Amino acid sequence: MQITRFRISIHNMLQKTSLKLAQLTAILALSFGQAYADNAVFDQPDTNFTGRVMSAGVVHPGETAQLRGMGFKPGQEVQLLRNGKVISGDKAIVVGKDGNFEVNATIPKDAALGLHPIVVQVGKPSAASVFELRVSKKVDNFGEGKYEISSIPVAKGLYQSAYSPKSKALYLTSSVGRPPVTETEVIKVDPESMKVVARITPEPVDAKKADGQRFAAYGVAVDDNNGYVWVTNSRSGTLTVYKQDDLSLVKQFPTGIVPSIRDVVIDSSTNRAYTSGPGNDEITVIDTKTLELLEPIKLKSEGRTAPGSISLALDEDAQKLYSVSIRTNDAHIVDLKTQQQEKVITLPGAQGTSGVAVAPKENLLWVAAQNSDNVYIIDLKSGEILHEVRVSAGPLNVLWDEQSKLAYVTNRASGQVSVLNPKGELVASVDGARHPNHMSLDQQGNLYLVHKSTKDGQPDELTRIHVK
Repeated sequence: MQITRFRISIHNMLQKTSLKLAQLTAILALSFGQAYADNAVFDQPDTNFTGRVMSAGVVHPGETAQLRGMGFKPGQEVQLLRNGKVISGDKAIVVGKDGNFEVNATIPKDAALGLHPIVVQVGKPSAASVFELRVSKKVDNFGEGKYEISSIPVAKGLYQSAYSPKSKALYLTSSVGRPPVTETEVIKVDPESMKVVARITPEPVDAKKADGQRFAAYGVAVDDNNGYVWVTNSRSGTLTVYKQDDLSLVKQFPTGIVPSIRDVVIDSSTNRAYTSGPGNDEITVIDTKTLELLEPIKLKSEGRTAPGSISLALDEDAQKLYSVSIRTNDAHIVDLKTQQQEKVITLPGAQGTSGVAVAPKENLLWVAAQNSDNVYIIDLKSGEILHEVRVSAGPLNVLWDEQSKLAYVTNRASGQVSVLNPKGELVASVDGARHPNHMSLDQQGNLYLVHKSTKDGQPDELTRIHVK
């Protein structure tokens, strides 16, 4: 009897234990299944993520930033975060059928100026990226009464200008769109009457091809010794030389000799042309009499990244050439007597260095950094940065006027021209119309600004700013 009872007890205990194990197994199975089903942390990521975010227009403290997303997958959910806090609203943004979205973000009044990393957090499927939101200084125009301003429509895609004291003429370049560029011109303007007196269309790159690609004109400089106009063909990596009087062709250099060529400057005292190209780490040198390529000048940076020269400034008397690198945010000084780099000046905090000018008598170098919205004023003797000046959005180019002892900065994003003195003081801010790109100077105190048209669909404009 005792044996029977013992067997029954064991049987009952095993039944209960089996029930508990079955229940535990079921619970664990449900738990793991739910965990795998609801795994929102390590889900399948977007393996072909192409989304990007940008701001539409200039962003100032205390204003609303209009942010646009492009290249996302329809139905993806997006949140934008700064310092772990969502700036794009309480609910996730659901991407539309076109893969795009728009959202407003309020920028605090006390927001720091500069580039802010914004995390783009994406779900369904998941992805992430970072874009930089630039918060720029708001500068109201003032001092415009010091200037007389007049404008004329010229051509779409105006890029640069150069003044010839010998011909008393202004030469402009224009190119429209991406390759194959079929709409491009070199234009001669009478600066006194502000009328176009000649214009030509550059030759086809390859007449046998049906794409119509031409030697699109971008950078420009004048050679008064030989009566030439030098034009850079950035899309084709080469240069063209024209006669100043009628813009007839003198020489078309072969394609690909200077990758992504941009600026060209002429040293009349030594009959040399120097060109920049952000796609390479050299300054190209050309004999302006024989039109033959010479040994290039090698540029070096202090870090591992090779420099990419974008803008040039020449001090002919001192035989110095100045360049800024958009890759490394450095300024480079070249001794033209030895044809070698002399010094590198690092620019802490600079992003997107794009413009350079030299004030020889003041022994100052000016550098514009378009992404960080600042202008650097540098003592050339010591290499010391004397002033770092916050200007309005997108300072692309800078020009020194020896006559007025002032520097003029084209702020492409804000549509303004900042006027600075050597102390780093903003002495005027002038309306630069829409997307001012480049400025040149004559010997009568006139500045010539090329910029986008103030009216949609109309030719870009040339604006003359006369200092009263």
